[in-house]
Amino acid sequence: MPNTQVITMVKSKFAEAIEASNDGFYDILTIDKTELYTLCEILKEAGFNYLANLTAVDYTDKFVMVYHIHSIPDNQRIMVKTELEHDNPTVDSVVNIWKTADWQEREVYDLLGINFTNHPNLIRILLPYDFTEHPLRKDFKLK
Repeated sequence: MPNTQVITMVKSKFAEAIEASNDGFYDILTIDKTELYTLCEILKEAGFNYLANLTAVDYTDKFVMVYHIHSIPDNQRIMVKTELEHDNPTVDSVVNIWKTADWQEREVYDLLGINFTNHPNLIRILLPYDFTEHPLRKDFKLK
């Protein structure tokens, strides 16, 4: 399904909870974190079968989760963004939608401290298990 149809469909479903834009390469959907999982389910059903990457950006006062999602058969791509509060960053896991999210969510948890609700194995993946901090956070103290 072409991006224009997908964007029209999700804008009608989510109304004020979603904003659409384009950066010249990706169509970008910015959505409230409470609607993220449902949006991702809809995108998967619309043929977006590959989560290429997910990451987070620390803006000091908030985090922004960023998902790069592709439809391989239709050669389409969409970026999804959602904001998280900085004090207790939590968002729904999308592992049940795209298995490729598993290690990517663990990496974001490990390095930035973002919790993924319903992740099947949210433990550190790069740093030692007993390490208590998250070194890519802007408030990480260098020793």
